[in-house]
Amino acid sequence: MKILITSDWYVPVVNGVVTSVCNLETELRKRGHEVRILTLSEDHTSHQERDVYYVGSLGAGKIYPNARLSLSIRNTYLEELIAWKPDIVHSQCEFTTWLFAHHIARRTGAALIHTYHTIYEDYTHYFSPNKALGEKAVAVFSRKVLNHVDAVIAPTRKVKRLLEKYRVEPGIFTVPTGIDLERFYRKDEKGNADLAGRAYPDTRRLVTVGRLAREKNIEEILGFLAEGRGQDYEYLIVGDGPYRPELMQKVKNLGLERRVEFTGMISPDQVPEYYRKGDVFVCASSSETQGLTYLEALASGLPAVCRKDPCLEGVVIDGYNGWQYEDADGFFDGLERLFANRKVYGEASANACEKALDFSKEVFAGRIEEIYRIALRAKQEGAEWNKADRRDLQAG
Repeated sequence: MKILITSDWYVPVVNGVVTSVCNLETELRKRGHEVRILTLSEDHTSHQERDVYYVGSLGAGKIYPNARLSLSIRNTYLEELIAWKPDIVHSQCEFTTWLFAHHIARRTGAALIHTYHTIYEDYTHYFSPNKALGEKAVAVFSRKVLNHVDAVIAPTRKVKRLLEKYRVEPGIFTVPTGIDLERFYRKDEKGNADLAGRAYPDTRRLVTVGRLAREKNIEEILGFLAEGRGQDYEYLIVGDGPYRPELMQKVKNLGLERRVEFTGMISPDQVPEYYRKGDVFVCASSSETQGLTYLEALASGLPAVCRKDPCLEGVVIDGYNGWQYEDADGFFDGLERLFANRKVYGEASANACEKALDFSKEVFAGRIEEIYRIALRAKQEGAEWNKADRRDLQAG
């Protein structure tokens, strides 16, 4: 198949969408497909690097973090891709490159697939002074975009249920995003993945990895660590973002400077190393569609203690590879159970590695390829989506 993937972000940008696109691109090529990428450049100039087309754009961060816009669909690259005649156009963002994707699919008759990566209801503070109005606007906007595609991919059942609430009409497939497990698994002496689990640690170092933004709710964990039960824990916060100054001030106000470390921005190649510096992965966010950092942490052998959220169904399992919490007591109960003894910690670490196998990039690409084939068959036959084709591809 000829497959065009469109995304507002691509290399060198680092975020979950880019990770998903790059892993999908790599695996589809391994399966013998022709793949091209259409994305936005980081400035107003357009350029091409082999099979990647960068269209000039302008920053629009006030609308949404790191957002970029290109105001015209009149571009020689779009005409070149139309002449290429893709079989599948797979859109990854709802803004500028979705317009490109829709235009190209309409001109070529390609099946248009869209992955809905972001729950915008959790980001209304960026563009609306009123949360209720912001959520209503998100529902209307999402429905108008998605009702123009042939099929929708949701990373979790949480997202699928939300889109059904928005009254999205096309078939919705649940396909967890895959990650490159080999980057995170520890290796044995022969270079094979070591799934035996980590040894019981001498420290009690918690680690969070990701963009530092208000919706990630990191201040909740800082507040927990300032309590009596939090005195024995260190906290490593890996990454950077607009909320870092506020978080650093909170650390100072709570007197946590000696136990909390900010790494600042690190390169993607360093990420696995920083997971290895932690003993338990923690996350207080409830704004994730799936959260690739959860999967990376599990693949690294890190048990997880995370705020309870529907996106963690079948990912973080109480008493198996970690705990989901709802309040401070639940947070510390989970940690204390994991650190109870060598046996408990070792089993939770081994189970974390095993669970991560469900989310490999190879499994991910296979499921996406299956949806492409279903979409092509429906498109070629001019048929409506069969209910049997709308099956749930959720792992676990």
